[in-house]
Amino acid sequence: MGHLYRKLAWTNIRNNKQFYLPYLLTGILSAMMFYCMRAMQGNEGIQAMRGAGYIQFLLTMGVVVIGIFVCIFLFYTNSFIMKRRKKELGIYNILGMEKKHIAGVMFLETLFTFAVSVGGGLVTGILFNKLLQMLLYRLIGSKSSIPFYISGWGCLQTVQLFGAIYAATFLYDFMQIQTANPAELLRGGSVGEREPKTKVFMTAVGIACLAGGYTIAAVARNAGEAIVMFFPAVVLVIIGTYSLFTTGSIAFLKALRKNKNYYYQTRHFTTVSGMLYRMKQNAVGLANICILSTMVLVMISTTVSLYAGVKDELQERYPAEINVTLYYDSLPARENLDSAYEELKKCVTDSGRMITAQTREFGLTFTVSRDGAVMETKFGGEVNMSELALVKVMTREDYERDTAEQLPELADGEVVLISNNAFDGASVWVDQTEYRVKEVRELEADLGMMKDMVAGYLYLIVKDGAAMEPIYENLKAVYAAAGRTQPSYRLEMGLEIDGTPEEKVACAAFVREQVDGWKENRTADIGGFESRYFESRQESYEDFLSLNGGLFFLGLFLGAMFLMVTVLIIYYKQISEGYDDKERYAIMERVGMSSEEVKASINAQVRTVFFLPLAAAVIHLAAAFPMLRLLLGGLQLTNVPLFVGCLCGTVLVFGFMYLLVFRMTSRSYYRIVGEQV
Repeated sequence: MGHLYRKLAWTNIRNNKQFYLPYLLTGILSAMMFYCMRAMQGNEGIQAMRGAGYIQFLLTMGVVVIGIFVCIFLFYTNSFIMKRRKKELGIYNILGMEKKHIAGVMFLETLFTFAVSVGGGLVTGILFNKLLQMLLYRLIGSKSSIPFYISGWGCLQTVQLFGAIYAATFLYDFMQIQTANPAELLRGGSVGEREPKTKVFMTAVGIACLAGGYTIAAVARNAGEAIVMFFPAVVLVIIGTYSLFTTGSIAFLKALRKNKNYYYQTRHFTTVSGMLYRMKQNAVGLANICILSTMVLVMISTTVSLYAGVKDELQERYPAEINVTLYYDSLPARENLDSAYEELKKCVTDSGRMITAQTREFGLTFTVSRDGAVMETKFGGEVNMSELALVKVMTREDYERDTAEQLPELADGEVVLISNNAFDGASVWVDQTEYRVKEVRELEADLGMMKDMVAGYLYLIVKDGAAMEPIYENLKAVYAAAGRTQPSYRLEMGLEIDGTPEEKVACAAFVREQVDGWKENRTADIGGFESRYFESRQESYEDFLSLNGGLFFLGLFLGAMFLMVTVLIIYYKQISEGYDDKERYAIMERVGMSSEEVKASINAQVRTVFFLPLAAAVIHLAAAFPMLRLLLGGLQLTNVPLFVGCLCGTVLVFGFMYLLVFRMTSRSYYRIVGEQV
């Protein structure tokens, strides 16, 4: 009996190779991708490199995402194969095989599929893992050697994950057989579809959800809002996509059917009627293709943009090559501030570099929730991201020296407001303290990434240090009441220097050592600052490259996986429609339609259904553009032309690949339909 089971299992797989070969290939590629991601996650070489924290986080996220999607699309593929094979299994039942015998055959089929998928995946994963690591190292700029490495944990976890998935699919198939009678099995995938009803309410819900998601993407004003609103927007668009594909498409097709001038044409008649009767079945698959295509486009375009714009991001994130911030918990003497600034410049020149540009700014910097003239310091969940504003309090003398602008004389309680938002009030309130506005000016400086981070950016210019101290004391009380770290006065100094990347890194190391000495030696003329923060643009280049290169690698990896899932769904959809259409088109020929008319009808239907998800995905991407731009701005990428170029390039490349998939999978459809084409 065991030999018979094995023979039947092998015969079944061989006879259904057009279903099983893509299934086996998908399983092999999935196992390979999971193993490679898990092996790289545990690679000691990656753990030891600079920026390893970013890479480890991204690889871990990749392992989780791949594991989830492997479960989803292997179940999807298995359910399709099971549907097409029900008739065959029903014949076995009628010929005398008990359901437990059928289950035994199915178990051997599942075991064979598991062995080929996991075995093939691990072999190809072990062979290609080094190549993928070389790509990752290349993207993150690492020059470390890459030894040949086999991950024992990667192999074990791949076997465990896929063993659990295939065991679950077998149990699902077994339950399908156990609960069905032979007649139901014989009908299998041949059960006809009734004409679906027009669900006006669900269509309206779909339109409302899609409009809501698009509106959220359009109204987000800064990166903070975009981060908070991104997930709700995605959920609404997904719900809207499924609703419109399942109910909206039916309503649209019925509207076409009511248009007699359009409907009563041979090509339109067969196309509309055929799509209408099967749209209930196909709509979910089309919605899946649309959502997966959108995910691929978003993931690839954003990660390519981040990787291509590393230098732009560095320029946005670091205003100068050498950036030093000193923090004071009491107002320092002006002489101390001047001494610190001059000493920093001396450190740079002592290292052998020349200063090509310099900036300094002293004052209080904090965020508030701003509603017109009222500004209030809030924290955590109290903050409305649409009202978030960054406030810099400076004395009139400091602002004039740093910007070379002339301001009017100020009395006690008076301020000059310089803001990127319009203001026409006579007073402003900062944490319930009123200040009379002497003059309002428009902030003309290029805010760079800050314009995407906060809704407002303003300078509050006060008379002198004595006028600044009450603001600081009040701010300390607010922070203390909220259990937050005490705020500080800040002296922010930035120096642009000449030299090669290596020389800039050497200069940064020398200056950092000297600045550390200021604190340790308590240099009297520099003043009693409490702490310091040092940044170097060139030193941070490797960290940025590690993060963005890792994101690009993960985007390519997951994009390839989503594309593979999309291709698989399209392929099985074409086969499913081929079997459904074969007899229908044969009947049309018998009742008088010419072969040319049948072929034209087939081509029109296939093209319409196939390219509809791609068109919808491009529309989703266009609607998401404002929010994606803000999210990238929050990651320091404010080069919009670069993002637009990467976005258009990604759409063109994906469109070409989509067309290629269409041509390949449509051949399977035409072979099944047969003589009609």
